[in-house]
Amino acid sequence: MARAATAERGARPQEPSGPPLLRRLGPRRLRTIIIIAVVSVLLGAGAVWALYGSRWLRVERVSVVGTQVLTPDQVREAAAVPVGSPLVSVDTGAIEARLRAELPRIDSVDVVRSWPHEIGLKVTERKPVLLVRKGRNFVEVDDDGVRFATVSEAPAGVPLLKLEAFSSGSAAASLRRFGEARLVREAVRAAGALPAAVARDARLVKVRSYDDISLDLSGGRTVAWGSAEKGAAKARTLTALMKASPDARHFDVSVPTAPASSAS
Repeated sequence: MARAATAERGARPQEPSGPPLLRRLGPRRLRTIIIIAVVSVLLGAGAVWALYGSRWLRVERVSVVGTQVLTPDQVREAAAVPVGSPLVSVDTGAIEARLRAELPRIDSVDVVRSWPHEIGLKVTERKPVLLVRKGRNFVEVDDDGVRFATVSEAPAGVPLLKLEAFSSGSAAASLRRFGEARLVREAVRAAGALPAAVARDARLVKVRSYDDISLDLSGGRTVAWGSAEKGAAKARTLTALMKASPDARHFDVSVPTAPASSAS
């Protein structure tokens, strides 16, 4: 009897079988976790189906805003948005790349998904600051010096760029040193620095060399601008000079601290 009692006191309760984690959770908590896991999988599968497999979230419209010279139809055609495809699968980067390649007039474009059925294209067009004559047509040049479009009619208020003959002397040396593209950019800088009132009257920007840029204005007036450096100071000086000498026809602001004007 004493041995039996001792054996009973030394016996341990039998532990549930299975992995330690499952033993700690218990049957009720284990069922709850399984249910949550199943629901999560079903929700995830439903979300994937809604995004890719259903007809609820597919591209049905392509909106275009911001065009001025281009038409919305031109932008839609170049964008080639895959209408009918799942909205989530549309490659917005590829659309932007196509628009830039097909329509150089576009300076920037934002391609956005507008749930549930639309792709939006927000376009910013380049604006010409100078024109380069090409036969009977005109090439538009923007404020970065980019030649982006050829048009048959000159846009109003945009001056013509004239690169003087670089056959000899300092002009030829300037061309060899800086290159035509750099000289065009300098002309763009000069035109961009003009006061608004003067820019409206600008008809021609002449480039003879890097530091010899001049402008022809309406009414037979001319401006010797010099280089494109110190554009803001030259603009202020020109404005003051024109107010002080309203009857003058020739203005020289190539050295803004020592301007000059004359009537002939």
